[in-house]
Amino acid sequence: MTSTRRVKTAVAAAGISSFALLYAPQPVLPQLAAQYHLDPGGAALAVSVATGALAIAVLPIAALSEVIGRRPVILTSVIASVVFGLLLPLMPTYPALLVLRALQGVAIAGFPGVAAAYLAERLGRAGVAAAVGAMIAGNTIGGMLGRLASGFTAGPLSWRGALFVVAGVGAICSAITVVTLPPGTRPRGDAQLRAVARGLVTALSKRVLLAQYAVALLAMGSFVALYNAAGFRLTGHPLDLSPAIASLVFLAYATGSVSSAAAGRLVARVGRRRALIGALLLTAVGAALTLPNSLPLVIAGFLVLTCAFFAAHAVANGWAAADAPENARGQVGGMYTATYYLGSSVGGAAGAWVYGHAGWPWLIALVTVWLLLAAAAVGAWTAPARPWGASPFQSIGVGRHNRPEPASCPQSGGPVDKYSGRRRDQQSAAHR
Repeated sequence: MTSTRRVKTAVAAAGISSFALLYAPQPVLPQLAAQYHLDPGGAALAVSVATGALAIAVLPIAALSEVIGRRPVILTSVIASVVFGLLLPLMPTYPALLVLRALQGVAIAGFPGVAAAYLAERLGRAGVAAAVGAMIAGNTIGGMLGRLASGFTAGPLSWRGALFVVAGVGAICSAITVVTLPPGTRPRGDAQLRAVARGLVTALSKRVLLAQYAVALLAMGSFVALYNAAGFRLTGHPLDLSPAIASLVFLAYATGSVSSAAAGRLVARVGRRRALIGALLLTAVGAALTLPNSLPLVIAGFLVLTCAFFAAHAVANGWAAADAPENARGQVGGMYTATYYLGSSVGGAAGAWVYGHAGWPWLIALVTVWLLLAAAAVGAWTAPARPWGASPFQSIGVGRHNRPEPASCPQSGGPVDKYSGRRRDQQSAAHR
């Protein structure tokens, strides 16, 4: 197995483990609500406390990875999250379950907060897009498998047995990561607190990166809000599906694994900006399709919004990793992940609350506003700079002869790097 393939295999397995464990409680939220006499918002805390803890922990863990290295952080993350997953079904009360879920969220934070920086350092700019696509494909497969496993086994095994089954799946995948993950670059010896702080300032100073954080926050909040409420909508009147059948909605994640892996080709064809805005708008269209009380339309809506969301996530995550300055890769990855899971925590809880108190149409209205705000942030903060003498239309890739990859500068004819926008054969000459 080549080194690049080992990297992709390792991060895909880590993604499957991490996301299966993170979202395993989502299909059994109605069962948790019934057992502990909770409303949808209270039950959704089983997901939100984990993602909230992840959002809080990810920046300190990303800073730690600058000192001790990315690989030790990733390996500790996948092992510890499985241990907490095995203990979770043994918790005697709902508050105890929430405490352990928070600890599990902290443990999981080590993988998504560090993985993009690890890939950028290990594979370089040229290979990071494909590797990030493989990682996110693993994330989507993990989310789908974890949800399906818990949804289908909750009936015969109860929700406790269902969570234990998912922890077993996570244990297998974490073992694959431990065996296959190659060493990363050596940690910088000068990575002191001041250097880490400078990197964080850098991560917050570029408008193009702020746009990606906005996408992570608002799009993920929309996505988790919809899926947190999906179980209640599908098992309630008028659809009245059984929990096992309702969990089949998570098969929509298969479209997400395909779209995230294909996102790099979409970027090469139309450019990152148009690909990202288009994916966000398509996510809103998918959400709108779920409004009628028609099971085929609800299913079609979840297929569309899941496919589009993961394409948007892959583009935004790869964009942030590629544009991160070398001295701030860990901090950029940490900021992206922190905003991503802050959106999951706050948006998921808020969406479940809105659904419980106002119904599905108001939830769709809420997530549509969030998605439009994310698209507006991309449009406002990522307008590409034009080469000197180029037309305004060339900068946005209008016309089949002006696609971003490959492109040429009128002065030199040299190829343009699809992530940085700089001519590859003129970068050194620019400093002479």
